[in-house]
Amino acid sequence: MTGVSGTALGWALTAIVGVLTAHTWLNATRGLRRPPPGTAGTDEPVAVLLPVRDEATRVGPCLRSLLAQRGVPGLEIVVLDDGSTDGTAEVVRAVAAGDPRVRLLDGAPLPPGWLGKPYACQQLADRAGSAATVLVFVDADVTLGPYAVAAAVTTLRSASAVLLSPYPRILADSPGERLVQPLLQWLWLTFLPLPAMERSPRPSLAAAGGQFLVLDRAGYRRAGGHAAVRDRVLEDIELARAVKRSGGRIALADGSRLADCRMYGSWSELRDGYGKSLWAAFGPPAGATAVVLLLLLLYALPPLLAVGAALAGAPAAALAGLLGYLLGVTGRLVSARATGGRGWPDALTHPLSVAVLGWLTIRSYHLRRRGRLTWRGRRVR
Repeated sequence: MTGVSGTALGWALTAIVGVLTAHTWLNATRGLRRPPPGTAGTDEPVAVLLPVRDEATRVGPCLRSLLAQRGVPGLEIVVLDDGSTDGTAEVVRAVAAGDPRVRLLDGAPLPPGWLGKPYACQQLADRAGSAATVLVFVDADVTLGPYAVAAAVTTLRSASAVLLSPYPRILADSPGERLVQPLLQWLWLTFLPLPAMERSPRPSLAAAGGQFLVLDRAGYRRAGGHAAVRDRVLEDIELARAVKRSGGRIALADGSRLADCRMYGSWSELRDGYGKSLWAAFGPPAGATAVVLLLLLLYALPPLLAVGAALAGAPAAALAGLLGYLLGVTGRLVSARATGGRGWPDALTHPLSVAVLGWLTIRSYHLRRRGRLTWRGRRVR
């Protein structure tokens, strides 16, 4: 396909990718909220809720960053140990060192119909001090800057939102992480119209990252809390949808100047983490197939077309494919710049990143169909 048909296809793909890259830029420059990283404080009582399960190697830096928060005089930190077997609770006690702001709870046995993360979060919300008007859920792999909580609460209130997701800067060190992890921000910056998401009451138009979530407590209760998403693998997105169903507003923000997060420490962790959740992210298999094929068509095919056309002596088709590839790379660079990620030269591998995401998606559906999904030693049903 390197003649007239290849040229037409190449320019058609280039036009679509160009529009999507322009949308990425608009989201990054005009649609994405940016919390103030400075010294602004809040007088509201805030409960930071930290669920942990076998996080002995990660919880220390996270908890120390929480204890170092400034601008939140009414701060309490509640940690729930969800059946850890690696000494996580001992690490929490050592880091807290008797600080009265920290409470360590033992998680209750998992009841039928619940997944582990939602149940841990619900227990934390139920046990937070009655004075707290804002609940901040933080994962153990997140390290916050000194004014992160204060800035996030300020942004929640300025957005008139019930739920704010200040997406942390995603750290990616290994080659596998650098291939896949940048797609987390790129996908919603490219395909989700952020201003419309905030204004629209439609639950389907929602996004959130559970690593760092800030919620108005009264609105959280109106939405049903984590009990409303008790059996959902992607409890963060489903909680955002529950907030919308209850009449609340949600918002996304760039939290890259507030917090860092390294979600996975190895390729096997990343593979298993995506295996657990991708089937839930893309819906029924037919829809997931359509999404994967579309992404491959738009972002993996253009460089192949460019090389094939160049070898076949079809310069017009080669130019179209090359331009489509470069526009895709530009979208990745815009996303990285907007969210504190690694841009150059990683963005050059964008077609391979999309292809790996497609493979991870197929693997996730395969494991689910065979009933072999597990996470943190528990079956994912």
